[in-house]
Amino acid sequence: MTDYVQDQEMEIEALQAILMDDIKEIHPGESGMDTSNRCFQILLSPQDDDMDASSYIPVQLALIFSHTEKYPDEPPLLNVQSVRGIKTEDIAFLKERLKEESSANLGMAMIYTLVASIKDWLIEKFEETDGAGGSKENDTTKEDIIIPHGEAVTVDTFVAWRERFEAELALEKAKLMPEAVLLAPKEKKLSGRQWFQSGRASVKGSVPITEDSDENDEEEIDFDDDFEDDDEDDMLEHYLAQKS
Repeated sequence: MTDYVQDQEMEIEALQAILMDDIKEIHPGESGMDTSNRCFQILLSPQDDDMDASSYIPVQLALIFSHTEKYPDEPPLLNVQSVRGIKTEDIAFLKERLKEESSANLGMAMIYTLVASIKDWLIEKFEETDGAGGSKENDTTKEDIIIPHGEAVTVDTFVAWRERFEAELALEKAKLMPEAVLLAPKEKKLSGRQWFQSGRASVKGSVPITEDSDENDEEEIDFDDDFEDDDEDDMLEHYLAQKS
């Protein structure tokens, strides 16, 4: 057989340990309920003690409860009163909400569950718009911050990168050029850029041509290139030396 009185006493002790000064026993005549049983009042507000009160509207309400004979197998007696700033229509809404939740939690100690439900409602309803907007703005600002990754670019690192890039580019060009072009005397062969601009890079087995034979083409074509012909020739010679 269930010992309802013992279960109710244990719940009150647990609530006093958790809520401390926010819960107190009141006279049944102050409860607003038709009962002579023990009545308790729990004060609730949107903010906790360790939160910035400036972020919330200063409101407070009192949840009053009294255990019935067969609680928790039957709902407790409940009442809600405004201590500061709670509208009449909100009180009516909370009473209906508590009635539904108490019915849904029959068979278990439910007072703290009801307290948490009211607390959540207070925070959602009375947290100031300015505070929420400021928080949203801060989140947006954080998202806009771009965190740099990788090594910082300096003059020295850029120069080193450019030298490696030019060498790799020259080697790639050398691999595409036919052997006849690579082995031609320097004064007779075309530079890498001239050979590619001549259109012969796409013709397999094309024969080397001299700078004189391509002079007219050079006059008609104006390419903006970051790399000098002499630098390409030196890199090609270096490649050929390694290859031989």
